[in-house]
Amino acid sequence: MSGDTLILGAVAYDPKVVTIWFGFRDWFHRNDLSFDFVLYSNYETQVEELLAGNVDVAWNSPLAWVRSRRLAAARGISVAAPIMRDTDRDLTSVVVVRDDSPITAIEDLRDRTVGTGAVDSPQGTLLPLSLLRREGLDPDTDVRIERFEVGVGLHGDHIGGERDAACALMAGEVDAACMIDGNHLAFSNEGTLAAGATRVIARTDPYDHCNMTVGPSAAAATVDRFVELLLGMSYDDPEVRPLLDLEGLHEWKPGRTEQYAALERAVDEANFYGHDGTIKATDYRPR
Repeated sequence: MSGDTLILGAVAYDPKVVTIWFGFRDWFHRNDLSFDFVLYSNYETQVEELLAGNVDVAWNSPLAWVRSRRLAAARGISVAAPIMRDTDRDLTSVVVVRDDSPITAIEDLRDRTVGTGAVDSPQGTLLPLSLLRREGLDPDTDVRIERFEVGVGLHGDHIGGERDAACALMAGEVDAACMIDGNHLAFSNEGTLAAGATRVIARTDPYDHCNMTVGPSAAAATVDRFVELLLGMSYDDPEVRPLLDLEGLHEWKPGRTEQYAALERAVDEANFYGHDGTIKATDYRPR
């Protein structure tokens, strides 16, 4: 986009995002990579800006990757995902019930209420509801879905919807709640879910989360240097460790895309995006 300067897009899901990318920018400059960033309020705008060439690389959610890939394919161009965090690999989402509940399997949720995250949350909504379908329950007819719409447009990066679903489970307002496995642990540690008070009755297959998506405007040599520097970051380096801690990883890994197949299916089942990347979900309004 800007000569030899790599421009990255990131979504401002939390105030710490500003600290993170200022820190990365300074570190890249010290390592002779001209780098800057642009912050967006939602992923849909970020994806559109990436495909328009207004940023070179986007720090994308898995759902944003799906849309980027579909929009690019529809326009006869390509995007790539050369790098991701170690913590983005092989995650699962879980369907949780109270420990004193008679529910032991997905089938037992028929005619009951299931709490989910926001409409655009891959881990708190799309993937768990796809799991229900695979187990024989239609989320539109066989169960009552109670969505907790926190941070719509952030693709689940704002975990408030999952936390609200967990609170509703504890309050007896829903019969089950959907969340990423890491949040199930985190909510137990922080006391949102009392220790030993919940059981996992189902778990999705493993999937991958965020990636750095390279768009059509990116200069190959500059992207290669960007990826090389990220892969070379060491958690043992005291200069680097605070940045990695803020961004929630120990090391960067080469990107891969095969683990997004389950989300691609979930998107189609929910008619969330069209095959050309257009937004189809009628109840989705990014902020």
